[in-house]
Parts: sequence; structure tokens; C-alpha cells
Amino acid sequence: MKYEDEKNNVRISAAEIRIGENVSFGKNIHVRIKGVFEIGNYSRLGNDVEIFGNNIAFGRHLFHSSGLRIGGGGRQHPQANFSIGDRCTIHNNFINVCEPVVIGNDVGLSPETSIITHGYWLSVLEGYPAKFQGVEIEDGAIIGYRCVLLMGVKVVKYCVVGAQSVISQSLLKKGVYAGSPAKFIKDIPVLSIEQKIKKIEQVIESYKPIAEYHGIHPAIKIEFPFVFYNGFRINVESFEYEGTEDELTDDFRDYIRKWGIRIYTTRPFKSKFEF
Repeated sequence: MKYEDEKNNVRISAAEIRIGENVSFGKNIHVRIKGVFEIGNYSRLGNDVEIFGNNIAFGRHLFHSSGLRIGGGGRQHPQANFSIGDRCTIHNNFINVCEPVVIGNDVGLSPETSIITHGYWLSVLEGYPAKFQGVEIEDGAIIGYRCVLLMGVKVVKYCVVGAQSVISQSLLKKGVYAGSPAKFIKDIPVLSIEQKIKKIEQVIESYKPIAEYHGIHPAIKIEFPFVFYNGFRINVESFEYEGTEDELTDDFRDYIRKWGIRIYTTRPFKSKFEF
């Protein structure tokens, strides 16, 4: 099967192509794989994308900025598979798929982060090492700027990995890690209800001058865990929502997602005030 947009230089070739609803593509996208290419509803692949391998699956609400490369050595192998879950953010990453790469939901790969699934050079008959093994990142993890994940590692749920870290061994406990090689730094604290209320109050207060700058004068009320924004209600713990959406609620969601409160709807995150 083929999907082509000549105007934007988008070409996708695969045995089967599954493109969800309200998917957007940037420019200069080249996908050539043997198996199934899938991208879920409300997802975006930005500019300058090159993808090779066997099966490639992007979940729903993916946001990609620009510059993605998936493939590398071993991309012609039957196990050259890549999958990423829902509500993930990726950038100009290099992802080698000599062996499978599996990424869960709500994961962030910061700019210039790389994932490597093979390592070799000189002959193994002369005693030199060679390793071929997949990589797994579980739900909720954030991988910092310019990190490298090496063959065989697993990052468990809700880990935070600091910038320029090298993950050469699996991170099997929730927490904050950093360094080369990445080492455990500290636990992530569990906040009390009172601390959560104070924190969301701080987030709302920090939004107000930005709203003013955007020409917005919202009526915001907190009844924890609910935040009411005009006729729109958000549960800041479950991320559920209901009510009327418009460009003002888009602006609000765009701001609070920078604090990790990411409310996904059928509308994009978008600031009302853009140059």
C-alpha cells in the first residue's frame, strides 16, 4: 500500500497502512517498511521524518515536533518493530530498531535522545563484544535532553531521567535518575491533599498574568480535585473533563500541560496568542 502527498513530500509505503482520524503530517516524511504502519487518532508527525523497519505503530494523541529517524542497522530484520502508546511526545530522536523498541503511554522523549538496540564492531572470534537486544520504556517516563538508552535496558513506570544521561542498565524503581551511567538520585514524593491544593493554586496564579498577556480574563474556580474554567471542568487528578471547549480552554490546557497536567480532548493544545 502507498500513501502520498506530493505537495508536502510525504510518502508512506507498507504492506498495510492504518491512519486514524484527524491525523496531521508535516513536510518531508519518508516511510518505507515491510509490515504495518499505524498512527492513531489526533496524532501529528512533524517535518523531516525518515522511518524504516518492519512494523511501526504510533498511538493516539502523539505529538512529534520535527526530525525523527527510526531505523538504522538491522532495520531489514523481522524483529525491527517499533511501538509507542497514547499521549506521547517525541522530537528529533534517533531510534534504532535492530531489535524491538516498545514505549508505553504518556512517555516523553526529549530532543536529541537516542535509543540503540545493537552494539558491535570487531570480530567476536577475537574476543570483542556484540550485543543485540530490545529496549522498553514503560508508562509515564520522561527521558531528558540528549539521553542515550543502550541495548537491553528497561525503564519502569514514572521514572524521570535527567539530561545527557546514559542508560546502560535497567531502571527498575520509580524515581529520579541522572548521570553516565544513570544512577538513582532520589524518590518522587507523595503529596498530601493540602500540598496538592497549594500546588494547583500556584499553577493557576502563574497562569493569570499569561492570560492577561493573551487578552483573556478567565473566571477560574478550584474545588479540588476540580478546576472550573468558565463552562469547562477539569479533574486535575484523573485528567477527565466535561463542558464547553473553545479557544480559551485550549489556551488554558496548553499552559497547564507544562506542569504535567495534560488534558487531552478532540481539540489541540493551542495558545490563543501566537506570533
